[in-house]
Amino acid sequence: MSNIPKSFHNNVFINCPFDKKYMSLLNPLLFTILYLGFKPRIASESFDSGEARINKILKLISSSKYSIHDLSRIKSLKKNEIYRLNMPFELGVDIGCRLFKKGAHKKKKCLILEAKQYRYQKALSDMSNSDIKKHDNAAEKVVRQVRNWFVEIGLRRVENPTKIWERYNEFTADFYEKRKAEGYRKRDLQTMPTPELVNFMREWVKKNK
Repeated sequence: MSNIPKSFHNNVFINCPFDKKYMSLLNPLLFTILYLGFKPRIASESFDSGEARINKILKLISSSKYSIHDLSRIKSLKKNEIYRLNMPFELGVDIGCRLFKKGAHKKKKCLILEAKQYRYQKALSDMSNSDIKKHDNAAEKVVRQVRNWFVEIGLRRVENPTKIWERYNEFTADFYEKRKAEGYRKRDLQTMPTPELVNFMREWVKKNK
């Protein structure tokens, strides 16, 4: 009996940093996935202090045909700062799921993102010669790389990257204007839970695409 959920073929697991600086990349990433008709799945979509984080990650990976892994934080930014291993670890789990599971999991697809083209090879030499896409920490390039990747693995009749980027900026302007009118403050928006933000994005795309 298969444990594959009905949403498997539409789910996109996102493995990325969660620091404030990365939000400028994560938000357009989420929007692009929704705009292309897929469902983003990310660890921050739900919090249960009684559930081990690794169990949550395993469920998300196993229930998603697609995954996007951003390794742009594999290098520490400040002296004595420890670089983050969560992203490479989750990438390994995802690849293992595709290699060792059977059935639909054999057809899983993943995109690896990095800020720089070849830096990851120094930290993760086992992935040398793998195809990755770099975004230079630029939001518009994230949109472009994610959109192009979906086209490369088979998605058809997709609007061009520039159009999707423009639509994201339209959403952002509309989002802040309406939330401000509803009484949201800047801090409310900066700390908005991921499911709430995704719902606003999904509703906007549905009405404006």
